[in-house]
Formats: sequence, structure tokens, C-alpha cells
Amino acid sequence: MKDEWENLKEIVAELLKESKKLGVDAAEMGISSGSGLSVSVRLGETETIEFNRDKSFGITVYKGKRKGSVSTSDLRLEALRASLEAACRIAKYTEEDACSGLAESEYMAKVIPDLNLYHPWEIKPEDAILLAKECEASALKFDEKITNSEGASFSTHTHYRVYGNTHGFIGAYPSTLHSLSCVVIAKAGDCMQRDYDYTTARNSRDLDPKVAVGQKAALRTLRRLNARKIKTCKSPVIFSSEIAGGLLKNFIAAISGGNLYRKSSFLLNHLDKQVFPDFISIEEQPHLLKGLGSAPFDQEGVATKQRVIVEGGILRSYVLSSYSARKLNLRTTGNCGGVHNLVVSHQNCDLAQLLKEMNTGFLVTELMGHGVNLVTGDYSRGATGFWVENGEIQYPIEEVTIAGNMKEMFRKLVAIGNDTEHRSNILTGSIWIDNMTIAGT
Repeated sequence: MKDEWENLKEIVAELLKESKKLGVDAAEMGISSGSGLSVSVRLGETETIEFNRDKSFGITVYKGKRKGSVSTSDLRLEALRASLEAACRIAKYTEEDACSGLAESEYMAKVIPDLNLYHPWEIKPEDAILLAKECEASALKFDEKITNSEGASFSTHTHYRVYGNTHGFIGAYPSTLHSLSCVVIAKAGDCMQRDYDYTTARNSRDLDPKVAVGQKAALRTLRRLNARKIKTCKSPVIFSSEIAGGLLKNFIAAISGGNLYRKSSFLLNHLDKQVFPDFISIEEQPHLLKGLGSAPFDQEGVATKQRVIVEGGILRSYVLSSYSARKLNLRTTGNCGGVHNLVVSHQNCDLAQLLKEMNTGFLVTELMGHGVNLVTGDYSRGATGFWVENGEIQYPIEEVTIAGNMKEMFRKLVAIGNDTEHRSNILTGSIWIDNMTIAGT
């Protein structure tokens, strides 16, 4: 594998030299190479076995402020040279853009740390199938009310990324990702419910045990049986940690350069202003070992680094690529391609303590729909979960909609639990929001 990695770097280096011979002012190139195995089973029978091996190449050249881009999956050297020439021709006809160009050379990653992201798993297909079958079986025999299954799935993937540009930067790093999931159906009388569980990690040794995944999928499904509808009301809402990251994804979208320079964000002009309560801090920590969002550099070769985004509830930084930074007369934050490992502060209390302190309200465990307006901040989504009274879960509820405005929701955040979700690049616990509208019957 190391030989392949080095070969990809040599290809990028060779084409960058050729780009200069073709008279471009600047060029950047990226190669992505991945391979993996995916299997799925249902009711003890194998449904799919998939092997994949994908490669893609992207090149962008700049002639003055004109840009030409080409992508291809053909990595033969003659095909890549033809793509380079095509990008040069395209650049002759595009409109000038004063903000286009490579990220500034001083921001390039000087050192590429080993973030412990690469842990290949040479598992045989028959062993992968057995793993998925045993996961599903543990769910099906958990309780007699578990009557059906949507199956269990297993996957293991290896990925290489190489990026280089005419600043003289060429960087590369490998990564792996493994996952196991299970979805089952429970029935009680005329009521049927489904739910799931999954585990994912860079290193297969960090995956949850297969039996535990199946049993948790079964338990989660059983808890949803005999769900009720509730009347429309206003109530505190706790977003369980497994879905709370979605709220923060909306926050990140609102402070991302593209939405800011297009003036399509409800947090426009909020830098150095209070957006959360003063006990909230959010950091980007891109160098967490084995982190699902870890990366030594972004998609422009800019070095990633730990930084504060929210401090004491105050927005301290946006999320910018070099292009969006120029549009806003700011500096890139090393986020071309997205954020890397958001770590959210929390109070020293678990979900059970949050429920006790909330006393009465709605614990949301699943969201549906896409009712988020980033321009206005309006938020409205279908939800299921559990009704809480006297600090204890009373019964499951379904077919309701929760609504509010994200600007107000963030300011009315009461607490964040310490039950941090680690299966995401957003590491947050359960989030308690005060007083949202719940639309029911």
C-alpha cells in the first residue's frame, strides 16, 4: 500500500511540473484512491457482497484570475496529461474572478503529523458475512416481540488522499473506516416499530461488540412500541446525543463562508457576538488520534490546527476556505471541505440527570424531514422520542413536529450532557433546549 501511495505522489509531482510548461500561473491537483468490502444480510441470509476500488483525479489550473477544472477516473498518465491540457483550454474561456486562486503559500502544511487514522482490516468476505449474521441474530433472539429485520450490514474501507499544488506542496495520508449496523422490527398487537444501532471506528478493535450492537438495536426498537400522540404544546426539548450533532451542523452551515458571502445565513455579521449561553465553548480539534474528522491539512493543503470557534458563548471564528475568506476580506481557517472534529463543552451530568432537571418535556431520539431555513433560522422537523414527567421517561411518542428559531434555540440552550457521541466528527452530548413548540393533535 505504501508503494501505491508514493506512486500517486509521483504522479501529482510530474503533472505539476508539466502544468508549468503549459504556461499556467498556478495549478492544484488531488487524487483520491479507495477500496473496500461491504456485505449485508437479512434474516440470516446473505443479500449483498460488494467489493469496490475507486480512483479519481481532479485538477484546477489558473491563468491570471481565470480558472479551468477537470476531473477523471482514468489514472493512466496519458489520460491525466490530456485532462491537464483540457483544463488549460477551459481556463482561456472562463470569466475572471478576483477571489480565485490557490490558498496562500504561507498557510500550507509544513509538517504532516501521523494522526493514527490507518488501520486496514484484511477480513475475508465469509468472516464479514458471519459477523453481520451474528449481529442480526443477537437482535432477533433478544425478545419475542422482535419479529422481523431490515438486516445487518458490515463495511471496511481504505482511503488514500494526495494533494499538491505549484507552491511546492505535496501532501498525502491514508485512512480507514470500519462499521457494523443492524435494523430490526418489533410488533405488539397492531403496533409495529423499527429502530437501529451501529458502530464505526478507524480501528476495528474500537468497534462495539457485534452482539452488543444487535441487542441495542432490539432494545431501542422495543422501547418505541405503543407510541402515543400528544396534544400541541410548548415544552422543553432534549435532543439525544446521537442526533444533537445535527443542530450543530446547522450552526456550522450558518457560519460557513459560502452562506456568509452570499448573505444567506441567520448568523450574518455575528462575529464576536453572543450566540450561545456563556457556558458554551466549541473547539475544532483536527488532530485527535483516530478521530473520524481528523485531517493534517484541508482540501487546499492548508494546515489544520486546533482553534476556538465559540468561547463563552461568543462566536470567535467563521469556517472558511481561501475563496470564501477572500470574498469576506478575511483569512482561510483551513476548512476547505468542512470542519474537523468539533468538540463541544458540557456540564458534568449524564442524560438521566438532564431528564431529572428538565422534569417534564420531550426527549427526541429521531428527526425526520429537512425543515431548516438557514436564511431566517426557522426550524421545523418531524420527531419521535419519549415523553418525560417527574424526570422519568413515561412513554414513547410519535407523529409530532418540533419547531422554533435556531437563533433563539441556541440562546435558550439550558445544558449539554456528558454523554458525548463519538460516532461523528461532531463530539457533543445531549442538548437541552428550553421551550420549543411541539405540534401534535
